[in-house]
Amino acid sequence: MAKSAPKTTRATQALDQAGLRYSLHAYDYDPDAPRIGLQAAEALGVPPGRVLKTLMAAVDGRPVCLLVASDREVSMTRVAAAFSGKAAAMLKPADAERLTGYHVGGISPLGQKRPVPTAIDAGSLGDPGAEIHVNGGGRGLQIRLTEGDLVAVLKALVVPLT
Repeated sequence: MAKSAPKTTRATQALDQAGLRYSLHAYDYDPDAPRIGLQAAEALGVPPGRVLKTLMAAVDGRPVCLLVASDREVSMTRVAAAFSGKAAAMLKPADAERLTGYHVGGISPLGQKRPVPTAIDAGSLGDPGAEIHVNGGGRGLQIRLTEGDLVAVLKALVVPLT
């Protein structure tokens, strides 16, 4: 049984300010799931490729946000290249939480405390009008919106990351 969705988060406020249409989808978050994005997709009954996981990394020491389908893995070489850097590494969970203002498992690419450059894996997108899910700013909360709106509101690069 899914729990009720909160009315607003910083992520939904960012979408409201941008005037974009979206819907919220709550699900029972499993903190012990080996892959949270896959667990979200299963709980929501959507294909894993339609749920983007939010990853926080650093390229040459500069923080970046990455979005990739929950059933894919990023290539750090491609991440570095996407941001014209030499080396990329995942941020430690505590650093990601401090930077975004969200808890791991609930990090949204939207409404982060300190916005950083964002890239979305080109292989995880298809049609700008297709709907996709991203974290809504809380554990067990997903936002559904169109791919085109997500790219636009984040001013994201769309490049191969996997």
